[in-house]
Amino acid sequence: MLAQGTFRVVTWNVENLFDCRHDSLRDDYEFMPDSPRQWTWGRYWRKIEDISRVVMDIGGTTAPMLVGLCEVENDSVMATLCHRGPLRTIGYRYVMSDSPDRRGIDVALMYQPTLFRLMGYDTRRIPSQAHGLRPTRDLLHVWGQTVGGDTLHIVVCHLPSRAGGHKDSKRNRRLAVGELMQLTDSLLRRQPACQLLVMGDFNATLRDKALAPLLKGTPLVPLTPAKRRVSSGTYRFQGEWSWIDHMLVSTALAQKVAGGIQLYAAFWMRRASSDGTWYPRRTYLGANYSGGVSDHVPAYVDFRF
Repeated sequence: MLAQGTFRVVTWNVENLFDCRHDSLRDDYEFMPDSPRQWTWGRYWRKIEDISRVVMDIGGTTAPMLVGLCEVENDSVMATLCHRGPLRTIGYRYVMSDSPDRRGIDVALMYQPTLFRLMGYDTRRIPSQAHGLRPTRDLLHVWGQTVGGDTLHIVVCHLPSRAGGHKDSKRNRRLAVGELMQLTDSLLRRQPACQLLVMGDFNATLRDKALAPLLKGTPLVPLTPAKRRVSSGTYRFQGEWSWIDHMLVSTALAQKVAGGIQLYAAFWMRRASSDGTWYPRRTYLGANYSGGVSDHVPAYVDFRF
């Protein structure tokens, strides 16, 4: 149960939340009813309901004030998630990016309008195409006022993947980190006491060289634990856990953190591993439908506003 004046914020990569309609401007053929994946409306609605269940369970008696999501396809899936599924009783609203990503995946922020009054939002385009690289996801910048009167800035990001260490992928990630640094620096330079939260899927741990410029070049404080248990993280690949989904806060906002960052992984969100441990029960294993909700574990933090 949340203490009075404390509000929960969630970040989560929900693993390819696509609807079943083809977007002529996007390469979304793999998530269609007649594709090898056989992505049907029944499977889509099951995923909507499972995501809703996780969000409500994380909130407990009080639904999270803010939920940052990665890998959502379009306005249709966000409208369904907020207004047609189980979350409709909470009254969430949302804003999202409209990126040039070829697959059509974007980032979004859900918010409770009774707890967070939206003042504005914009997106920051990564200049990948200008450098002859594959386009990637925009940065989503949202700002608003909490119930306590604080102005809060949020940046939701989904940085390019490592993609096996390919040279172009590394260049794209450097560009994305550079844009994120420019955005956060402009906010903190104008308002040194700015309450700023950067969250999302960084596709990198805090020890990754790609994030070094961000962590050393800006006064952002990572809430991800510097030391972690071997069996802890937001993503597991080839048997190894890593924490690649992060929350970074400005110095002013760090003073309002109520406890450390937490993970949520109910038993029904897991699948057993042959070594006696577990993996997140993802929606697909390769091309095979697994029926899980996501291959990432959601993380959350409580703030006092």
